[in-house]
Amino acid sequence: MKVFIIGGTGLLGSEAAKELIARGHEVSSLALPPLPAGAVLPPEMKLEFGNYLEMSDEALKKHLTGCEGFVFAAGVDERVEGPAPIYDLYKKYNIDPVKRLLALCRDCGVKHAAICGSYFSYAAKKWPEKELTKWHPYIRSRIDQEEAAMAFAKDMDVAVLELPYIFGTQPGRKPVWVFLVENVMSMKACTLYPRGGSTMVTVHQVGQALAGAIERNRGGHCYPIGWYNLTWKEMLKIVHKYLGVPDKKIITIPNWMYALGGKKIMKEQAQKGIQGGLHMVKFTDIMCSNLFIDKSEGCDFLGVTDDDIDAAIGDSILLCKDILEKKTQVLGMKGE
Repeated sequence: MKVFIIGGTGLLGSEAAKELIARGHEVSSLALPPLPAGAVLPPEMKLEFGNYLEMSDEALKKHLTGCEGFVFAAGVDERVEGPAPIYDLYKKYNIDPVKRLLALCRDCGVKHAAICGSYFSYAAKKWPEKELTKWHPYIRSRIDQEEAAMAFAKDMDVAVLELPYIFGTQPGRKPVWVFLVENVMSMKACTLYPRGGSTMVTVHQVGQALAGAIERNRGGHCYPIGWYNLTWKEMLKIVHKYLGVPDKKIITIPNWMYALGGKKIMKEQAQKGIQGGLHMVKFTDIMCSNLFIDKSEGCDFLGVTDDDIDAAIGDSILLCKDILEKKTQVLGMKGE
């Protein structure tokens, strides 16, 4: 089938394009310039640079006409800060575009759509007692994005992928893990980190999940995406290995100490007149828990297969180290 991707040059969109093309589909994409230096894109993908937010409905319909599939691999994540209320920014980039683009898909006869979402939505539904949508504007926006997407399931097949920690690199593009590597490298004697853990996938597995959603999903479904469930200590041992300090000690800090750090972050945000998408004190409840997802909850159905998470983490960590040591130039990820 013909598939149109918003964000086909990004980390996730490009992997989806590679996977779809490998399966025999025809892929076109609209993406923001510039193309990262060294980025390897499938030559079969028809690419146009432009900002879909600034394009007319008529211009976007030209891309969608004749397509059976649509992938939204754009938007912004919880790292983005801005003036309060920050929810308005998430609405602008994550919710309103989904409403608009899926309406255009419906009008153009697109049958299958896949949206890149967040596993924080999964957490909000898993732990209703934590009231995550009340305290975290970003998490509320992701739940609202899912509801916006599911409203179109009567007209087409719609899948939202609740994506977790993703490891892997795209040449020339900055990984999201620079902050982690910087923090770990700054702690010389030992690494201080809270208890808890997260589910993780490789970028290749995300590409498989997006392609699988286009091919296999019927109706409207939100798929929790998770394959490797690692505690923070297990993840940090891999990080240490690739940073060349395999024997570095990891000390688990108490929850109150992590919350104290979150309070400091929020104070600094207030002084700058900005707001973050996560309430960093309340975020302790998530960070210090095991937010695990079994592959049977989404990956198995979508056809995701095993991969090398150790190598994917290593690729991410080594690139981050090179960036911090100014050995390479990269573009920001722009929320893909």
